[in-house]
Amino acid sequence: MGVNADLIHPSSNTYHSSASANHRVAIPPPQPFVTSLKNTLKETFFPDDPLRQFKNQPPRKRAILGLQYLFPIFEWGPRYTWKFFKADLIAGITIASLAIPQGISYAKLANLPPILGLYSSFVPPLVYAVMGSSRDLAVGTVAVGSLLMGSMLGGVVNANEDPKLYLHLAFTATFFAGLFEAALGFMGGAATVVCLQQLKGILGLDHFTHATDWRWESAVLGCVFLFYLLLARYFSKKKAKLFWISAMAPLTSVILGSVLVYFTHAEKHGVQVIGALKKGINPLSIMDLNFDSRYLTGAIRTGIVTGIIALAEGIAVGRSFAMFKNYHIDGNKEMIAFGMMNIAGSCTSCYLTAGPFSRSAVNFNAGCKTAVSNIVMALAVMITLLFLTPLFYYTPLVVLSSIIMAAMLGLIDYEAAIHLWHVDKFDFVVCMSAYVGVVFANIEIGLILAIGLSIMRVLLFVARPRTLVLGNIPDSKVYRSVDQYQNTSNVPGILILEIDAPIYFANSNYLRERISRWIDDEEDKLKSSGEIDLQYVIIDMSAVGNIDTSGISMLDEVKKIVDRRGLKLAMANPGAEVMKKLNKSKFLERIGQEWIFLTVGEAVEACNYMLQTYKPKAAYDGSEKCSSNV
Repeated sequence: MGVNADLIHPSSNTYHSSASANHRVAIPPPQPFVTSLKNTLKETFFPDDPLRQFKNQPPRKRAILGLQYLFPIFEWGPRYTWKFFKADLIAGITIASLAIPQGISYAKLANLPPILGLYSSFVPPLVYAVMGSSRDLAVGTVAVGSLLMGSMLGGVVNANEDPKLYLHLAFTATFFAGLFEAALGFMGGAATVVCLQQLKGILGLDHFTHATDWRWESAVLGCVFLFYLLLARYFSKKKAKLFWISAMAPLTSVILGSVLVYFTHAEKHGVQVIGALKKGINPLSIMDLNFDSRYLTGAIRTGIVTGIIALAEGIAVGRSFAMFKNYHIDGNKEMIAFGMMNIAGSCTSCYLTAGPFSRSAVNFNAGCKTAVSNIVMALAVMITLLFLTPLFYYTPLVVLSSIIMAAMLGLIDYEAAIHLWHVDKFDFVVCMSAYVGVVFANIEIGLILAIGLSIMRVLLFVARPRTLVLGNIPDSKVYRSVDQYQNTSNVPGILILEIDAPIYFANSNYLRERISRWIDDEEDKLKSSGEIDLQYVIIDMSAVGNIDTSGISMLDEVKKIVDRRGLKLAMANPGAEVMKKLNKSKFLERIGQEWIFLTVGEAVEACNYMLQTYKPKAAYDGSEKCSSNV
């Protein structure tokens, strides 16, 4: 179909001259290379323009703003009131009651001495209180991060065979996590692994396969405390005002378990206890950082992976609570704060810390007003380190396992998996792949599966962009997808296509083939229905944010294909970056700038005008379909 190949289409200048209300698509003015590069880098790496507040400010004001940017406490500190302090004091004491037992428990997950869990709840919260931008985030160790660190470092050195080297590598990995700080199916899989690991502790086992290791005393004690913790969480979820029940449950479990063991001498009957904890605040560990080339790669890898996961979780948690209170979380400040608190922590006998959801939720529900609640928590931990550590001697390990298992059961969010299935099947596949990988292989495999599938999906989006046929919405000049809007009508003699992605080398061949096929399909449909021959092909470029040289070559080939068929190619609404490149490549001269329209509606009007004004001399029989490779 179409017009005869030797028919010369009239220029749309005729239409433009008769419809002065329509406007040409502007070519952006040229910019110096340095300016263009600066703007590109700014938009790529700093979309929120963090330095905006420094513009047009005197040097002294800039210095103050810079200090407040790096240390937000100087911004909100002058406005701090006694009323705020009372609220933060209550919240800080509340989260300390949760941080102390959780810290001891999670250190066990990382195969580290329990005292490090307390150390990690002392220094990092102080650093975050000074440098963080969230009012509600409660800083401390996290279960999944602890498990991941233990798993990855365990592949480098055995914690039982060389505990000193393992400890030093944990500090080193934390240091690199801080440097590189700047996932939902995985969480569920990791939670399952943690639960299975802690089941051994609850049952008093060293290995699942050794039946003689079973301790009924540990099993009973563990199940009782696990039931108590889950029951406390249930009541807290039923009524938000009862949040303190769940918050206090771990500490009360530790106290009750310790008292029970002390009076029954259960440690002599197979119930393992923590034993002596070293008194005193964090010793310096900066000299313990291990940069030996034999272990450096493992430490860096562990630091990067755990740091990114901890950072992602912390920022997500902080933003979720900031949304409730209607304030803004600065991602750049959070990166700096998380990085600095882990660097400082690695030098003061701490391991990886983040902003765990459970602790932050307690902080939020307790009515915290500022990050001072973290300072209160840190001071409570300091008092514990200085005076109360001997009280943990009789704390049964089975209670710690129950605390960890109760926390992990909350991470297995089957409702989120069901939601993913209903909303996006591919996201569900990514989620389940990560879960299966973590449970049946290891955490690294789960991460690789999740990241690999996600990258593959991104590549598919780039390499196989959508192309849509547009139709006219009745009684309007609006053109939308005929698949989405069933009431749209085709414009006789005109095929309108939309490219829904930037055009790069990765998708240019696909787009050329797909556009050619759309033309084939349209001509076949018109031929079978006996409607007016296809005369014009309009490509809506509104969604094409950028184009490279391969994309421009593709447009040249499409133009040749269209010309071979005796049709005419028009384009609608290419963006500034696209117009700039089309102009520099001389494509505008080859297609004719009069065939570039501001909107699809104007392009259709111009084509209709010429269809009505200039009649084709002869019909093109359509027997020769031009190869898209021409």
